[in-house]
Amino acid sequence: MDAFNYHAPTKIVFGKNTENKVGQLVKKSGCKKVLIHYGGSSAKKSGLLDRVIASLTTAGIAYVELGGVVPNPRLSKVYEGIKLCQEEKVDFILAVGGGSVIDSAKGIGYGVVNEGDVWALYTGAQLPVNGCLPIGAIVTMPAAGSEMSNVSVITNEDGWLKRSLGSEAGYCQFAIMNPELTYTVPAYQTASGASDILLHTMERYFARVKTLEISDVLGESLMRSVMYNVKLLLKEPENYEARSTIMWASSLSHNGVTGDRSYGDWACHQLEHELGGMFDIAHGAGLAAVWGSWARYVYQENPARFAQFAVNVLNVPNHFDDPERTALDGIAAMEDFFRSIGMPTSLKDMDIDLTEQQIKELAYKCSFMGKRTIGAFKTLDIPDIEEIYRMAK
Repeated sequence: MDAFNYHAPTKIVFGKNTENKVGQLVKKSGCKKVLIHYGGSSAKKSGLLDRVIASLTTAGIAYVELGGVVPNPRLSKVYEGIKLCQEEKVDFILAVGGGSVIDSAKGIGYGVVNEGDVWALYTGAQLPVNGCLPIGAIVTMPAAGSEMSNVSVITNEDGWLKRSLGSEAGYCQFAIMNPELTYTVPAYQTASGASDILLHTMERYFARVKTLEISDVLGESLMRSVMYNVKLLLKEPENYEARSTIMWASSLSHNGVTGDRSYGDWACHQLEHELGGMFDIAHGAGLAAVWGSWARYVYQENPARFAQFAVNVLNVPNHFDDPERTALDGIAAMEDFFRSIGMPTSLKDMDIDLTEQQIKELAYKCSFMGKRTIGAFKTLDIPDIEEIYRMAK
């Protein structure tokens, strides 16, 4: 096990009606004016935005609003938010939504505090990151785990590039998590969110370094729990305990408790980022669509690791004398699970028929125009990336 640093500074306020505490939480930060950042109309129609505004008003906190965040959040909305915050002298950003809203809020916070073009931070052209406006979150869609991670992912419409930025400044000060706010999440998005949670754990699980047994046990247990509870939610969408489990698992999957992000693989996320940029697909669904192809391409680097995953997470029989067989059975079982919750296991399942030209474009962008490789379990260069996209068709 390599040395690591662990830092999870976000205050979690979990339970029913906790959104009504937001005014006091912001007031404790000493901030005076809040940007309420949200997605579509659901926050308004559900009455959530009204409750948030009432809590802020009671606490004597001024606010402005900016809605319109979409999945795969756009750089143009980040620019809009930066301008609004500067004009209105905003000193705190409250994200009301899922990972896309929280990521967009982080992008705005970076842009207000740092000089120059915020996109340069996401591409790595301008480093280091010199702070961020304080961020708080009211989570309505468990998936990305952005409420407890230091990562933000933004899509630039100019070239449809999807890039991530991780910074110590990017942690939320607090995250309010009321599972009841997720009752109305549609079945497809519930399944897509669960897939994202699983992949955040799996990216850490399939590491090149020798992992700690306790991290493996935590990760395996989390994955089994998510797989059980997401199936339950597809039948009982207002099951509070199942919603609670999925919501908390979203945070645990991406706050470092199941493994340090720095040694994880992350190839599937990089592969999906380019697909999300090109086709604007749901992130978790895109991850499910490419995972099996990635797994079959890399499993021979360490068949025993995949065999352990198959046995401990998916309850696949252990062929002790043939770990490769166990590994392949586990990959097939994972794909069966994705299908069972309505997730794709290939790109054609998402009505995407990649041309050879698109494959080459995706791989080139994924390699940052030939400047990097991806993956840690197996290092992947442009030809490798192209082949995985072909396998995923």
